[in-house]
Amino acid sequence: MGRIDASTTIGVLGRPWRASVQPGGTIEPWDAPRALEWFVAADDRWHVPATEVATRQLRIGGTPVVETRLRIPNGDAVHRSYAVADGGGITLVQVENESPLPIAVAFTGPALLSVRPPTDAPIAGIDLPADAVLFPVGHHATLTVAIQHDRRRTGALPPAWPSADQVVRGWRTTVDRAGVFELPDVAQVMAIVHARCELLLCGPADPSDDPVAFLLGVDQLVRIDGEADRWVPDVAAAAGAVLRRPSSWDADAALDAAVRVLHAAGERRALQDVARHRTSESPAPSSNSVDSVDSVDSVDSVDSVDVDRGVRDLARAERRLAADGVLLPGGIPSEWFGQPFEVHDVPIGTASTVSFAIRWHGPRPAVLWEVHGAPVELRSPQAAPAWSTREPRGEALWPAPSVVPVAEVVPVPGSPSPAPDGASFS
Repeated sequence: MGRIDASTTIGVLGRPWRASVQPGGTIEPWDAPRALEWFVAADDRWHVPATEVATRQLRIGGTPVVETRLRIPNGDAVHRSYAVADGGGITLVQVENESPLPIAVAFTGPALLSVRPPTDAPIAGIDLPADAVLFPVGHHATLTVAIQHDRRRTGALPPAWPSADQVVRGWRTTVDRAGVFELPDVAQVMAIVHARCELLLCGPADPSDDPVAFLLGVDQLVRIDGEADRWVPDVAAAAGAVLRRPSSWDADAALDAAVRVLHAAGERRALQDVARHRTSESPAPSSNSVDSVDSVDSVDSVDSVDVDRGVRDLARAERRLAADGVLLPGGIPSEWFGQPFEVHDVPIGTASTVSFAIRWHGPRPAVLWEVHGAPVELRSPQAAPAWSTREPRGEALWPAPSVVPVAEVVPVPGSPSPAPDGASFS
């Protein structure tokens, strides 16, 4: 698990309340002057997670369910935070004591709902505000408190609420409508999920500040919810601004995104205007010309990511997998040799997407594909120069990559299992 250097937005879709979870687990509501901070009294001393070197954090499944681990004697104190719609909207905070000794957890900031009332024992050994509340947590026990979004008050927390796993599944179901990626690079998959979740909670970039990021973001949102009409005026204006810029891979991706949104909205005239003014086509990014997507949720290391950079990373990742009818424009990454992977619903045209999988037959990759929407000729000049097809679905055995993969490959957790010979992709 790595340390996340950027905050994570949490909230409930369709409702205005939002908060940022900082790398130490501090929750900063956007509409409140005070943050919810937590502190742990363990067997050795008081611990301040926001400043401890041994604090680690991850976004579970790349979603806005944030787990912060604080090292204490003989184990961890594990802080999980996520928002749910129950009770008019609440943010749940769970602190699990994974050590064999009891601990105490103090909170400062917004009023809290709790399953049991806080203790009235004095807080010694640390300087905290007078309104700090303290809860004992037994060994291998879990404390749950909550912030109510609409009414800031103390009181009893209802005994039933969605679990963190349920919320993770809900987010994944939602964002996967824009396309599913099952790749050997788990960190890249988590980056894609995180970027889409941030888009849903924060919205796209301001089109006047960054029309490229705006168009890339709106394209993702429309692919998730299907609501294109409301974006048409801003998409048309942003596309005009991008057309006046020098050509670049992300500008080209943004114009492709604008075309997809305008097509989804049935705006034929606007589509014709964009097509008439596009003066050049930028090549799809290759493994040599485009950096890999930055990891935002890695087991080893995590880079900070904001929404605008995240949508560019997202577009870059998709275009490295498929673009303009080309599968794997830069070829199969050498670190993926011997490992099965698959992607679903990657855009390859105005009204077309492709799903494909790579399975390995010895050193040779077998591709299984299915095109959805308008027919498109598929090619892969880097991975299989002699291969092309206009069949909407099928399978083919590609030549072995120029670099022979190692004989044995360590499986990546979460990667799909190889399909037997002749298996159907669909």
